[in-house]
Formats: sequence, structure tokens, C-alpha cells
Amino acid sequence: MTARLDPLDRRIAGALQVDGRASWRRIAEVLDAPERTVARRGTHLLRTGVVTVVAVSPHGVPLLVRGRCRAGLGRPAGTALAGRPETSFCYLITGQGELVAEIFCDRDRLPTFMFDEMAAIPGLLDLTADTVTRYYRTIHEWQPGLLSPSETSAISSLPQPTPQPRQPDGVAFSSDERAIVRALREDGRRTHEELARAAGISESTVRRRVEALRREEKVFIRAVVEPAVLGLPVEALLWIRCRPHDVDDIGRALLASPYVRYAAAMTGEYQLLADVTLPDIAALHEFVGSSGWSRQADSVHTGVVLKALKRSSVLAPELRS
Repeated sequence: MTARLDPLDRRIAGALQVDGRASWRRIAEVLDAPERTVARRGTHLLRTGVVTVVAVSPHGVPLLVRGRCRAGLGRPAGTALAGRPETSFCYLITGQGELVAEIFCDRDRLPTFMFDEMAAIPGLLDLTADTVTRYYRTIHEWQPGLLSPSETSAISSLPQPTPQPRQPDGVAFSSDERAIVRALREDGRRTHEELARAAGISESTVRRRVEALRREEKVFIRAVVEPAVLGLPVEALLWIRCRPHDVDDIGRALLASPYVRYAAAMTGEYQLLADVTLPDIAALHEFVGSSGWSRQADSVHTGVVLKALKRSSVLAPELRS
């Protein structure tokens, strides 16, 4: 069973979710805690892998992939899919051997990816893929109510936009920016001095480039943490069917709850997918059955997450080489 963090560790994790590159000094000031304590505890969270800070730069067509697996092959099929660089998240959920993932794929590669590469994964059956048409919340900006609004704004001056599916041509990086992004994908808290060495440019230039990349929404810095350690051990995916003119209303209504980590509109049989994390099953029942948004839904299919094999492009600890 996953141990829950104590209140201060949860708030440090929450501060890193707001800005994964915030200094320990800044976090300590906002949390009104001794800097040495915050630095020691924060470093421990990072060193032990309870929190992982990475840079993500999604590009390509976002797809929500859902498949059924042969009996006994769910984990190896999921592991193969999670290990692909195109995969943002990958979950094993309740149901008839269900596997769910978010994939970002270049448009010109879609036919090969779907009909050849995905079909070659052993044990994966009945594959469907629906295109994300709009994000209402992504996991990159999810904050589970650990900090107050004033604390959140004090941690970072950067905007907290919801990224949207990009145009087919994606994002262009210079050679220096590619080096910076590669380094940040390995460790989103690398110092400007370390990034300068990796890119072969000055520290002051790196500082400006990193800030520009983030402000222009070319790169998102994300603190990845298992919801269970934050006191939210029950995770579920909700496929929501509704009338077309209700999609945006439901999508926006979902944002009222800090339990909602992710909400997206999509093509296909269902119009929305939401990823929610809650303290217990009773809270899940209440959220699905009694929330205002659910009164507009025609139906909701719920699958409880059994195992997260990948979150925000970070593999589960046991899958990392």
C-alpha cells in the first residue's frame, strides 16, 4: 500500500506542481517553513522518485487509444505501449482487459502507427483511437487543492494556460533549444549552469531561453507524483456521452473540482474523457452521481485505474531501466 505524505511534504509536492523549477527558497517563503527543512525534504522527494520533475513538449496529433487485451497479457501489452516515446500516459483499468493511453503522433505517421506498429503489440485487441479536439484541463496544470490561490500565484509568475492540440507543423526548436529541452526532459530541475554546459551557450542566454520556451508554451515543466501519496488513492477514467451542444458546458463544469486531473473533448462514441482522483470509492460514487455536470450527461462509463504504467511521459518506477 502506498504511504501518504505528511502535510508539509504534500505542500512541497504541490508547490512543485505549480512550478517544478521554483527554488527551495521561494517555496519555503510561500509555505512559511524553514528553507533548510524545505530543501531537505524536497530533495528527498526527488531523490527517492516520489516526485519527478520533467519537461514535456507535446507535438503531433493527440489520440486517446483504448484497447482490450488477451487474458494474462494486459501488463506486457501495456508495458510495450507505455515504453513508446509517443505515449503520454498509459493505464490498465477495470473492464474486460482494458488498456487506455494518450498518444501524440505526427499526422503523416498516423496510418503506419495505427495499422502497423500498434497492431504488432502482442496481446492487444479491439483497438480504437479517437482524436482529442479540445483540452479543458491537462495533467500538466492539475493542482489538487494543496495550496491556496494566493500561494499558487506567489510560487510562479508564469501563466498557467491549458495547452491545446497544435497545428500539424508542431513546434520548431533551434539547435540550442533542442539541447536545453533534451536536458530538461531528463531532469526538469537542472540548473541554468548545467543547461548552459549541455547547450554550449552562456548561462544568461539559457535563462532567457528557458523562460521564453515556457511563456510561449513550447515546453511545460511538470512535477509527476502518484495521486495516492497526496491522499487520493482512487483513480478512475470517465467516458462521458452527451449531446454535441453540451460538450463545452460539461467540460467547463468538470473544472470546478480539484479531483479532475484531466478533461478532454474527443471524437468517437463518447464526447469527453475525464481522469479523476479521489479519497475513496464513496467519493467517486458521489462525484459521478451527484455532480452538476452529470445531470447534462446522457451516460457515463467508469473504469477504475488498476495500474498507471506511465504518467506525464514518466514511466512507472519498476519500468525504468
